[in-house]
Amino acid sequence: MAILDVSDLSVRYAGTGREVLRGVSFSVDAHEFVAIIGPSGAGKSTLIRCINRLVEPRGGRIVLYGEDVMAMTARRLRRARRHIGMIFQEFNLVNRMSVMDNVLSGRLGYVGTLPSVFKLFPKADIRRALEILDRVGLSDHVDKRADRLSGGQRQRVGIARALMQDPKLLLVDEPTSSLDPKISREVMGLIRGIAREFDVPVLCNIHDVQLATEFATKIIGLQDGIKIFEGPTAALDRKKLDEIYAMEVL
Repeated sequence: MAILDVSDLSVRYAGTGREVLRGVSFSVDAHEFVAIIGPSGAGKSTLIRCINRLVEPRGGRIVLYGEDVMAMTARRLRRARRHIGMIFQEFNLVNRMSVMDNVLSGRLGYVGTLPSVFKLFPKADIRRALEILDRVGLSDHVDKRADRLSGGQRQRVGIARALMQDPKLLLVDEPTSSLDPKISREVMGLIRGIAREFDVPVLCNIHDVQLATEFATKIIGLQDGIKIFEGPTAALDRKKLDEIYAMEVL
């Protein structure tokens, strides 16, 4: 069953008029881990950010759990974003805040800004944050400032924060681009394991084809804003890869 249906999605840069996405359509089913691959500038990150309207599409439809995201009012969109967890390329943490406070910020959509400023989170949220931090291997770093962590640890904080939202969908934007190969594989394994454990589908933009094929169940290939491929990971052969990356400058 499709939990996300994207139809004829188009995005154009306001300044240059360049089309970043051109009529992209795809679906994400429950339990799927979908990886978006393609050359630099293909529109992968833009596509991810359209799903929760961090980027506003020019046209098309985005239907998430039966609701048209494009038709949502600002208030309804804020409520919908509560359940769309996002893991960012550059972690998007508040460096001066502790690990615990960064993770609890995942509850902002539920408790509001003012209670969060004064750290007035419900005890249930605090217990939940501690459980999740233990799950991602950071129980010994709860009170440490975010800027004192390694890259891999910072990404784990980002994963924990996304889980605090009780997400119905995880959007993952280049989670390994600033990590070394060993840590990259650990982070991807953690995301896949958590997705299975919490029964959350994943849509992940990733530059590393090997990691994509190792961890994803389905691949979407973009080239110059156009979908070139969509199918199970096993169907992505060398010929299809050559088509997806035909415009890559070596």
